[in-house]
Amino acid sequence: MKIPFVDLHAQYLSIKPEIDAAMAEVIAQSAYIRGPQVDVFEQAWAKTLGVKHCVSCANGTDAIYIAMRGLGIKPGDEVITTAHSWISTSETITQAGGRVVFCDTDNETFTINPAHVEAKITPRTVGIIPVHLYGQPADMDAIMAIAQKHKLWVIEDCAQAHLARFKGRLIGTFGNAASFSFYPGKNLGAYGDAGCATTNDDHLADWMTTFARHGGKGEHVMEGINSRMDGLQGAVLNIKLPHLAAWTQARQRVAARYNELLKGIGDIVTPKVAPGRDHVYHLYVIRTEKRDALKKHLAEAGIATVLNYPKALPFYPAYAYLGHKPDDFPVAHANQSRILSLPIFPEISEEMISYVAGKNTEFFSREGASKVPAERANPVAVQA
Repeated sequence: MKIPFVDLHAQYLSIKPEIDAAMAEVIAQSAYIRGPQVDVFEQAWAKTLGVKHCVSCANGTDAIYIAMRGLGIKPGDEVITTAHSWISTSETITQAGGRVVFCDTDNETFTINPAHVEAKITPRTVGIIPVHLYGQPADMDAIMAIAQKHKLWVIEDCAQAHLARFKGRLIGTFGNAASFSFYPGKNLGAYGDAGCATTNDDHLADWMTTFARHGGKGEHVMEGINSRMDGLQGAVLNIKLPHLAAWTQARQRVAARYNELLKGIGDIVTPKVAPGRDHVYHLYVIRTEKRDALKKHLAEAGIATVLNYPKALPFYPAYAYLGHKPDDFPVAHANQSRILSLPIFPEISEEMISYVAGKNTEFFSREGASKVPAERANPVAVQA
């Protein structure tokens, strides 16, 4: 059996007539850059979140950069963000003229640890960018309390957490602004790069809209950038959005099944969900000290896995100038060698889930690291 990490074609086939018709309409209208489909999506996504403004742009990375510029970041300003994430979160701080200040993560949720944030604040600190990593919200109560105490702005990086909730409230509605990625593999994905920034601040929304479109079409009131959503991407997102809630529930069911099948297997630690948080499982990330050997075993069995992310950000060459050591971020450093993302997507079958779990069990049985019941070691659906 071959198990892909994600199967975007299966999702396309499930909504093929709708997608094909929407894309044909864009082509018929030659509405390739922005256009009516993008306008509709901006309104629909803002309504979904319950925010006043959605400013579409070319990708989620641009969304973070645009929001920071709109919030008035200046050269040398410090911005605190998580030590373990994709580099978009941190590289945009530097690109906007700021200085990256990394903060260690919570061991259970992989999100920024609020207990360490306050110690990172200096007179030059202007903002915090928490990342709702893998689909689990960061502790927004604690983060917002710190931000309010020190008069800092907050941009939520929601690239992996569409429809995730913190204490019943949708993420992307807590900070001054939020960024979303609609990269094809995201829970709500386009068929190319696309993103948006959201906010309830009228002035900030106007500024971001103008800046993202060359500083104003026709009358350039500033020097901006070119970051616009394509009409085809808007059309795809409009078709997918009504399905997002059901796809999210499917991901949660898959995660629950993995949790059940992997319980007590070797030293595997399945994802922990903190109280008051709804995890939407963009990624299903386990931890094990035997990560590399397990990954090899699964690959040999036809199971695709990914390392999200193989290094904590402070330890990449790009940030060597900061001179960080493993002891500076002990949790992020320890987890980088333990994490492994297993296949998860709404269309994955029970047979596939059982096969993946069975091959995990097989590995630890061979390693002598797990004593499991025979029915767990040989799930019915596990076969070559």
